[in-house]
Amino acid sequence: MAADVRIGVDIGGTFTDVVVRKPGEPVRIVKLPTTRQDHSIAVIRSIEHMGREWGIGPEAVGRFLHGTTVATNALIERKGGRCGIITTLGFKDVLEIGRQMRRQMYDLNLDPEAPVFLAPGRFRKEVRERVTAESEILVPLDEADVARAADELAAAGIEAVAICFLFSFLRPEHEIRAREIVRQRHPTMMVSLSHEVDPAFREYERTAATAFDAYIKPTVDRYLANLEAGLAKAGVSAPLQVMQSRGGVAASSIARKRPVRLVLSGPAAGVIGGRMVGESAGIKDIITIDVGGTSSDIALIVDGRPGLKSEGQIEGYPVRVGMVDVNAIGAGGGSIAWIDGGGGLRVGPHSAGSDPGPACYGKGGAQATVTDASIVLGYLDPSYFAGGTVKLRPDLARDVIERTIAKPLKLDVDAAALGIHRVVNAQMAEGIRLVSIRQGIDPRKFALLPLGGAGPVHATVLARELGMRRILVPRYPGVLSAAGLLAAPIEHEVSIAFPRPLAGLAMADAKATLQQLDAKCAALMAEEKVDSKVAATIRYFADVCYIGQAYTIEVALDPRAPDPIGQLRKDFMAAHDRIYGHAADVPAKIVNLRSVHAIPGLSRLDETDYRPSGKPALKGKRTILLAEVGKVEAAIIDRAALKPGETARGPAIVEQEDSTTVIEPGWQATVDKVGNMVIDRIDA
Repeated sequence: MAADVRIGVDIGGTFTDVVVRKPGEPVRIVKLPTTRQDHSIAVIRSIEHMGREWGIGPEAVGRFLHGTTVATNALIERKGGRCGIITTLGFKDVLEIGRQMRRQMYDLNLDPEAPVFLAPGRFRKEVRERVTAESEILVPLDEADVARAADELAAAGIEAVAICFLFSFLRPEHEIRAREIVRQRHPTMMVSLSHEVDPAFREYERTAATAFDAYIKPTVDRYLANLEAGLAKAGVSAPLQVMQSRGGVAASSIARKRPVRLVLSGPAAGVIGGRMVGESAGIKDIITIDVGGTSSDIALIVDGRPGLKSEGQIEGYPVRVGMVDVNAIGAGGGSIAWIDGGGGLRVGPHSAGSDPGPACYGKGGAQATVTDASIVLGYLDPSYFAGGTVKLRPDLARDVIERTIAKPLKLDVDAAALGIHRVVNAQMAEGIRLVSIRQGIDPRKFALLPLGGAGPVHATVLARELGMRRILVPRYPGVLSAAGLLAAPIEHEVSIAFPRPLAGLAMADAKATLQQLDAKCAALMAEEKVDSKVAATIRYFADVCYIGQAYTIEVALDPRAPDPIGQLRKDFMAAHDRIYGHAADVPAKIVNLRSVHAIPGLSRLDETDYRPSGKPALKGKRTILLAEVGKVEAAIIDRAALKPGETARGPAIVEQEDSTTVIEPGWQATVDKVGNMVIDRIDA
């Protein structure tokens, strides 16, 4: 039997989403309850479900791709390993000093804004060594100091150590030798080196990234090791691959070495899935909005490419690692509605989560949420939520909205529920404006792609608010992040500090450095052990800024161009003008060079992925309440029964096992040949 089955598994707070693709057969999905005590248990259960329900044995699995929030949760919940830092003499407090920039300028209760919890002062050790900014060794490494520091950290119970020496990104031999000493004396202690994690200048950001890497390394290593063992025990011989923050997947063995590249990977798979759906529908300019239980993640896809940024944040702390450019706002299905001191209705950012969850879950939730409002407004079928796996309680939803929102505001329950939706929709629309209009991009020229369990509920309202005329709803929007794993490329990125002015730079010097990066990427790709008939694509980038500027812009570098450095300068100035509104013909420099090797994943869907159920599409009618038109009778449509070419005109509710789509009057949905639902505005 050919091992040609691909499985994507994405773990959320409530459900573990599984998407299975086999050539020539329709896509299969399942949502299983997330096992909070050990996420890997739900993953193994998906293998058992696949064999029991679909007759697909583990030996048929050719690729197993996984998106996980283990790294992110370890940071948010402070459940990483006990971490220490070994650094250059005089620099042990870099992590604590941080930057003199505060998020809350006028807060009288000042809290630390640097991640000191990663390595408290007693776990930060100094050693004698010094490399200059010109990459010369000023003070040789004192190996006795390193041995002493390692012994003291081991005696304190340290599980992982971050080694961050000054200017090691220019000359790393001191860090490499220090790792050898630590491993010789304490073989079980995990080590992260700053020149491997974040080889760039800015001492605080580099130290923080390396400390984050070391802090989560024990947790991520244990989780992925357990998962690999569980898959092997279940009979899956395919290598485990994990989604990274940049939107590519990597072998588990590599991810365990560089776990900081996983901390912001949660939203990445959904964006990659959105790109795949857009390509299958022939739409290249898309704004994705992934509405989950706690937040909405918004991203731009321009000309078929998701935007990337070089730094993200976890709870306000900088994590300098390449990631898909996603703007997250605290507005989701579980967001709590409340009344502020001035008597105004607010929604979020606090969330009821999945436990106890919204009041309609019947688990003891005592605060009104967006999902409760959706029930009251008639958008959700209480008996068919998550395909019928979760039974909702409309009576509890009405009671909690009446008690906490309607009565205090002297409204009826329907008006209060509609108010909750209006507020959260306004917040989502503003989030979309931030990633589009703020960057000089007109959202009216884009299609809106909603995903997540609640995304399609809000889609037509958001599109109308923003003047957008087309919505693209994937066949399975609620599990698109899992589907995005199957579309993600195998990707490896390696960067190096390359501080050179553009003026007078010889391309031969840059090419020699790029060849070194290519060799490292090729070694990582070989570790994947994936038999691919497609050669890896290679792209180069440079981080460029004006001389004297503090921050850089990533610009593509084409060594084959007639004048690579001249073209790089032109592209940098164009990017600077687009982002900041101005550009100047003054000296600029390269700060870092980067090589990215990628083997493409599944690029698009085809007709074999979608087979209608053959049942009647119209399930009945239901009264719903809409902001613009009040109460109307809406057709209830079974998404699985819609055939390619069939249309549905609003007001309508399109139900499926992983999500619900609300279609307002003035919009018409058409099913395309691969099962996507394209919703167009049909009036002014």
